Amino acid sequence: MFIKELTDQGRLQYDHPLGLCLVAAGRGETIPLKETLDQPDPTWLQWRRRLDKVEPFCRIAGHTSEEVRDILASLETVYRELFPQLNLRQWSSFIYTWLTQSHFDPTHSGRVSMDHLMKLVTTALEWTYEARETDVRAETLENAASLLVLRRDTFRIIDGDGPNHDVPPAESASVAQASEMEKDQGDQNQDERAPSNEVQKAMPQPTKSVKCTFSGVVPIDLQQFLDSGIHLVECPDCTSTSSLSPHNGILRFKSHNRRKTRSLSTEPRWAKREMIWAAVGE
Repeated sequence: MFIKELTDQGRLQYDHPLGLCLVAAGRGETIPLKETLDQPDPTWLQWRRRLDKVEPFCRIAGHTSEEVRDILASLETVYRELFPQLNLRQWSSFIYTWLTQSHFDPTHSGRVSMDHLMKLVTTALEWTYEARETDVRAETLENAASLLVLRRDTFRIIDGDGPNHDVPPAESASVAQASEMEKDQGDQNQDERAPSNEVQKAMPQPTKSVKCTFSGVVPIDLQQFLDSGIHLVECPDCTSTSSLSPHNGILRFKSHNRRKTRSLSTEPRWAKREMIWAAVGE
């Protein structure tokens, strides 16, 4: 009724029909509010008479790479006061490539959702502001992009006795149980065979392995990964390699010990080059 009143008054004031567009969220070919619009009472009969005669229902497609760049340019203007040196357009290619992967574009339309784009950019801007920086860094943007994938598989534990931390849902119970068992076993072993200080000093101490900082979801387009026939993936930090297989549509690089020397491997593998994952050595 409000829209009806608005169009009636608008026509009287401007002496010509006033066009309005009702924007609603939908998915696929489903028309939002269709059951409501098809009701037989006079209100909705009048509503349908006022719809466009040729194209009453339209769908706004996702954004192309050029449109993503234009949106980033507009965001630079919006946030210029907080970030004087903000240059989001330099990351337009990376953002478009990331947000058209199968995680975010399951139909392979090659279009970017505005929702995903804004979540990625605003998260990166929030972290940049907290760090008191004047422009978004590549690492910040990449971490924010990874979070869009990782968040669906983790939940945050809120406990007043300590800091917050993320725990994968499938592992939380088993991790707690394993930790308790290890503690009990450790106490028992210590009671049964506690060596003297002299023996402990004489025994060679094992070298502790250093864990690599890279692990988790690898943002390679799943279809490209399968089509390439290459399953070996190179760690971008220490260059160690691992054969990956998709699980639930996601490629995940397991936690591993840091390689002491950088690899000079020439075999076909997926590697990260300038923020983009690509097959190399073919």
